[in-house]
Amino acid sequence: MIKKGIRRQIVMHYFIVVFSTLLLAEVIFLLAIRSYYYDSINSHITQHIKQVEEYQKFGTSSNEGKDDLGNLLMVYKLNYTEMQILNIQGDVLINSSDFQPDVSIKTSDISQAQSGNIGRWVGRQPNTGEDVMAVSKMEQDNGRDSYIVRYVTSLEKVNAKLFNVTLIATAVAAAVLALVLAFSLGLANSIVKPLNTITAVSAQMARGKFNIRIKGNYKYELGELASTLNYMAQEIVRSNQVKDDFISSISHELRTPLTSIKGWSETINSGGYDPEETKIGMEIITKETERLIGLVEEILDFSKLQQNEMKVSFARVDLKELLQEIMLNLWTKAEKRTIELRLDSVDKPLVEGDANRLKQVFLNLIDNAIKFSHENSAIDLFVSFEGNNVVVQVHDTGIGISEDHLVRVKDRFFQVDPLNGGTGLGLAISQQLVELHHGILLIQSELDVGTTIVVRLPRLLEAEESEIPQLPGAETTQD
Repeated sequence: MIKKGIRRQIVMHYFIVVFSTLLLAEVIFLLAIRSYYYDSINSHITQHIKQVEEYQKFGTSSNEGKDDLGNLLMVYKLNYTEMQILNIQGDVLINSSDFQPDVSIKTSDISQAQSGNIGRWVGRQPNTGEDVMAVSKMEQDNGRDSYIVRYVTSLEKVNAKLFNVTLIATAVAAAVLALVLAFSLGLANSIVKPLNTITAVSAQMARGKFNIRIKGNYKYELGELASTLNYMAQEIVRSNQVKDDFISSISHELRTPLTSIKGWSETINSGGYDPEETKIGMEIITKETERLIGLVEEILDFSKLQQNEMKVSFARVDLKELLQEIMLNLWTKAEKRTIELRLDSVDKPLVEGDANRLKQVFLNLIDNAIKFSHENSAIDLFVSFEGNNVVVQVHDTGIGISEDHLVRVKDRFFQVDPLNGGTGLGLAISQQLVELHHGILLIQSELDVGTTIVVRLPRLLEAEESEIPQLPGAETTQD
């Protein structure tokens, strides 16, 4: 007995479908064979009656001989049948066999003959229990119903042949069902065995063993399922590694300023330093505190974006003015490395957006460009129109990004060089903020040549300009 499961369902499904089909086909086939044999017998007797009638019509034109029942028996005689002559009420007048019924015959062939048709009846003889077929026809004399001729023939041999045919058909059906059962078991095993393997490996993955993989060259949906689970385990391993790297990196990023703050606080508290040294210490404490606040805000922004809780206030934003403001904010940092910031912009590159969030995006992009540019170089900011979009390009000639890192550089927590510090969230946050403004962020880079970051945002057309407030309006939650 097959236990409950997919294997049993597949086998039972095939068995029921094929069994039902075979049963229906065999029933139709046997009925057709039976009908063929019975119709052939009926047709043979009917044809004989018609031949006798033709013979009677052309053989004599008088009533001579028709009243002689024995003569009628000889005329209508047919081999392998019992011949009966009945009156129009169904009483047997003469019988070719020795048995003479003493009651009227009431079978359906008689009533059909009385109504003018050739009657046919298939049934069992009451006296012998034998299966027979009776064919009857009313004969007329001078236009009046005169007597009924009735043929009775045994169906035992025909039924025996039909029984043999039924046995053969049943044996063939049983053989077909056995083949289907074997085939369906093989098919079910080809599905269930890989599923059991995949289930066992999945159970180990669920217990945290993500280094295990599903092995085997599975095809079709099973192959896709195995590939998906392997990919899921691979991504979990990678995510765990990224999480561990992030924890290590953020711990380092938090410990460095905290160590500096703690050291200068203890130094200042110990006293004995001149005001100038104390001022330097306080400046370092302030700078490191601001750095900690920036790290925490970056993590909070990322958390809000992940939970779709980032709130933005849309208004009309002039990207040219925004970039000029950012250049002033970063001028000191760029100046320290003798990096020139240059802006080439069209007039009124207006977009609908949150000025603070867009400033956060471009501040991060330009700050990265300064961080990874060579000294005595330049960073170019290009602003142009492309169709109904405003395109901002931040181009530097810095160290560039390798192809291997380029595909992952926008992943959260990913850092090309962890020694440069940071959380690895800057580009991930920037991309999500740009998408929040229905824009796209693209990165083109070549190692040791430079990087170009392209931000494409929907342009605010003049017809729409009057409908958008210039100052931040009502807050809108991220979709």
